[in-house]
Amino acid sequence: MATIHQTTMTPGKLELLADWLPKQSWYRPGGGELARAGGFRLDDPEGEVGIELMVVTDGRAAYLVPMAYRGAPLEGAPQGALIGTAEHGVLGTRWFYDGEQDPVVRAQLAELLRGRAVPQKQSESDTVDDTVAVAAVDGEVAVALRRELVPGGEPTPGEVVAGYTAPDGSAVRAVFLTAGR
Repeated sequence: MATIHQTTMTPGKLELLADWLPKQSWYRPGGGELARAGGFRLDDPEGEVGIELMVVTDGRAAYLVPMAYRGAPLEGAPQGALIGTAEHGVLGTRWFYDGEQDPVVRAQLAELLRGRAVPQKQSESDTVDDTVAVAAVDGEVAVALRRELVPGGEPTPGEVVAGYTAPDGSAVRAVFLTAGR
């Protein structure tokens, strides 16, 4: 399981996202300053890549940003996949990538949809996040992320539902990702 270090990171994740997020086709311009609103982590079985599904709000909408944290650049990364780099107080330079474009993150999201990966709390080491609901499916899946979150219900087969804080401050749940075939 991943170890969460209580240390500094410069620039911080929200600072990295403040530059990257507005350049994404699925982002709706016009919101305000970004704020953390929830999320969870997954473990990389090889222990090399940090995986976080972060929810951020801009006062108007909530966005799901899956991120990969790497100790070296991702070879062959698609154009636009790099969110940025930061100096971690314990681990040194980290390269942050859009998880949708990172093969390790995509593989773990598929494992989550199959019920084989265990969601972890966002800010606690070795702690299962039992608030994440997974309605697992069998077989191969194509992972589809919900980038702009819309509050609503419990998962149906092939969905992952988790909670976050909506822009109005209320606690809500939404589908984060679905499995296609």
